[in-house]
Amino acid sequence: MIFWVVALSHFLHAMGTVVWIGGILMTLLVIVPGSKAALESPPLVGKLMKEIAKRFTPLANMSILLLIATGIIMLYYDKNYTSFLDLKKSWHVIIALKHFFVAAMIIIHFYRGLILNQKIEKSSSKRDEIRSTRLKKISMDLVKINLVLGIIVLLLTAVSLSV
Repeated sequence: MIFWVVALSHFLHAMGTVVWIGGILMTLLVIVPGSKAALESPPLVGKLMKEIAKRFTPLANMSILLLIATGIIMLYYDKNYTSFLDLKKSWHVIIALKHFFVAAMIIIHFYRGLILNQKIEKSSSKRDEIRSTRLKKISMDLVKINLVLGIIVLLLTAVSLSV
């Protein structure tokens, strides 16, 4: 029975990673450039990105919850894991670094969704166009940072499996 719990946790953890980091990758490298090239109108691109975000954000949120839940299960049953603060083994250091970067990604994700998007909405009037443009650039830069952090997390995962 434990075998299946752990196996299912690994599967769901991988699926959550694919949805979240894959979604960021797809958005930055395919959807944003493609929409800018095809639509040629910043307001239309903005409208499209808002619709995509409306559909992707709940998937990302569910993936984050899934990653946390399955991560706890996987750590609980992992033979390498002894304690959160046991940094004597290289595996523990790698996992601690990975979790630090994941935490940073989660903070950025929810900051963008709960705080920054509210500020963008409030400043979207014509008189605050400069502020709105600046906030949208910050938001896009944070998505890029999350992609870099996500790649680091995947690299640390690969390293942890190789130690």
